[in-house]
Amino acid sequence: MNGDLAIDVKGMTKRFGTRTVVNGIDLQVRSGEIYGFLGPNGSGKTTFIRMLCGLLNADAGSGTCLGFDVIKESEAIKTQVGYMTQRFSFYEDLSIRENLDFVARMYGVKHRRAAVDASIEQLGLAGRERQLAGQLSGGWKQRLALAACLIHSPKLLLLDEPTAGVDPKARRDFWEQIHRLAAKGLTFLITTHYMDEAERCHRLAYLAYGNLLTHGTVAEVIDGAKLTTWAVRGTDLLNLAEKLRQCPGVHQAVAFGTSLHVSGGDATALEQAIAPFRSDYEWTLIRACLEDVFIHLMDQSKDNFAA
Repeated sequence: MNGDLAIDVKGMTKRFGTRTVVNGIDLQVRSGEIYGFLGPNGSGKTTFIRMLCGLLNADAGSGTCLGFDVIKESEAIKTQVGYMTQRFSFYEDLSIRENLDFVARMYGVKHRRAAVDASIEQLGLAGRERQLAGQLSGGWKQRLALAACLIHSPKLLLLDEPTAGVDPKARRDFWEQIHRLAAKGLTFLITTHYMDEAERCHRLAYLAYGNLLTHGTVAEVIDGAKLTTWAVRGTDLLNLAEKLRQCPGVHQAVAFGTSLHVSGGDATALEQAIAPFRSDYEWTLIRACLEDVFIHLMDQSKDNFAA
């Protein structure tokens, strides 16, 4: 294994009955990297994460996570990984300190009291440590969850939609903390539905219905889609969108604030489609954004749970 890689896996596959929910995925994540993992609900992101940290056994595939074999050494991986689930999973009738102490006991952390104190201080929970977890707001619950993930000094954090349901200020604070930790060498694999969060990652991978469709930096993902996108302004854009969606060459026509983004993979075909509407609207050729790319990729994908 390349010593600079925290994750290096190939062909990772998981099936439930006749459904393949993770289909031969190859992924490499560098140590100290913040890697965004995106895709629609049901795309296999959480299943893939659980295979990496040893919570699910893969049906096929090979590789390493933190230098351990993902198939044969899953128990060793668990001790080096922190996993933050989508839902708050701590005891709401225990205080912040009591919850952290419980997690530290589970991991067999040495000098447990000092570790809990350090975690409380690091995540800005000092002064609230006696507050019951059930009384915390979404942002403070998020801090508690991250503190618990860090209590045993892991090398890799797997965060599954960690900011769902928290306010923008709490999300920003959370991401600043992630970047501070990454700068110290901690590696992150983060699933998210938020495009602004995706842009905060060093690199991205997009998964749809079990298949890895694209990966790279934000610029590489956008350029790789080869989308031509026009921003349109004018009146009655909803009606225009409905008409454009019927035209060959138009892959999507989506409202963005007071404008419409019209995209297609063939610039010439798209130009022919919009030609009849040129004089009635203001058209500006723009660079496609991540959301344009991901909607395009989703539309081109086949739902593996569809009848």
